[in-house]
Amino acid sequence: MRVLLTTIGSRGDVQPMAALAARLRERGAEVLVCAPPDAEFADLLAGIGVALVPLGRPLRPVVSADVPQAHRARRFAAELVADQLAAVAGAGGGCDAIAATGLPPAGARLAAERLGVRYEFVSFIPGVLPSPHHAPLPRPGKPFPEGESDNRVLWEIDRENLDALYEGPLNEHRAALGLPPVGDVREYVYTGRPWLAADPVLAPWPGSPADVVQTGAWLLPDERPLPADLEAFLDAGEPPVYIGFGSMPWQTAKEAAPVAVEAVRAHGRRAVVSKGWADLGLVDDGNDCFAIGEANHQRLFARVAAVVHHGGAGTTTTAAAAGTPQLVVPQIADQPYWAGRVAALGIGAAHDGPAPTFASFSAALETVLDPQARARAEAVAAEVRTDGADAAADMLLEGSR
Repeated sequence: MRVLLTTIGSRGDVQPMAALAARLRERGAEVLVCAPPDAEFADLLAGIGVALVPLGRPLRPVVSADVPQAHRARRFAAELVADQLAAVAGAGGGCDAIAATGLPPAGARLAAERLGVRYEFVSFIPGVLPSPHHAPLPRPGKPFPEGESDNRVLWEIDRENLDALYEGPLNEHRAALGLPPVGDVREYVYTGRPWLAADPVLAPWPGSPADVVQTGAWLLPDERPLPADLEAFLDAGEPPVYIGFGSMPWQTAKEAAPVAVEAVRAHGRRAVVSKGWADLGLVDDGNDCFAIGEANHQRLFARVAAVVHHGGAGTTTTAAAAGTPQLVVPQIADQPYWAGRVAALGIGAAHDGPAPTFASFSAALETVLDPQARARAEAVAAEVRTDGADAAADMLLEGSR
């Protein structure tokens, strides 16, 4: 069996696809992954023996530029459709199935239709999928009416915004291929039976509509040892607090990190600072802080007192699975959702707003470093599923036989 997996997104979108690719390879399938040609994505996939099929331009320079994108949203959407169509149609010949996630994969859906290949849409968060029980994530376009609480109204606006972004470029390509136009982009791209690759405890599906298939989160096991100098730092004192902001725009991360370090120190704790896409460094030469690049988060998070992060799905799930309390400082997209879930589950705290101060960080850390948060985090960790990628691999294989 030959499977193509595709996404346009940051590390949090690519790593779950790598997890699924690894599980499929274990079952004897041939796997390709279409994703932005960032070096770290290629290295991640090479580590499991999967080649990266380049899709569009590298994503890191776009995200790290910290330039507002709203006024360019339609042009960016048109580029996404064209890039996905070209990459997936070019690599997908002879495939038995295509699974797509990340920014709305309209081009991947069209490529699958053109190739006559089975297509599955995957979301890593419930809020991407319509339900009367929750509101959609914000999207460029028409704003939600202030004070509107009817989720059906909000989802209709989301439908309009999705059509405004993608319907034009999608139907231009369809016309060029001799295909009829699509009138509802969301229904076309998300399908009538989307997959939800999120843990049922951390991100439960509300049950309506009932045709959403929740597999559990797709976790890529990581057996790499921690660097020797990091091990030495960890062994030299009490567990430190991890501070990392992943692919957050560089200016936001560079402003938040020193405030976080100051607050951690005020609590008498050491810190491990992850460089991330903002290439963060140490604020001074104090021996109570240590800067790291790429590292095994599964192993590291089990060794720290708390995880301070931006609220990506992967980081939230990894910290939860490690049983380590979290402080989430959400910025955009799905990050406020994950912050809310961490707070609701009692496994940490959600920072109030995207711009932390010393006072706000210190107050939130007080909650996160409380022994009750640690006890609750350890209890929830025992409930987090680790077989989501296995379930999805089985579904892909069984569905194509």
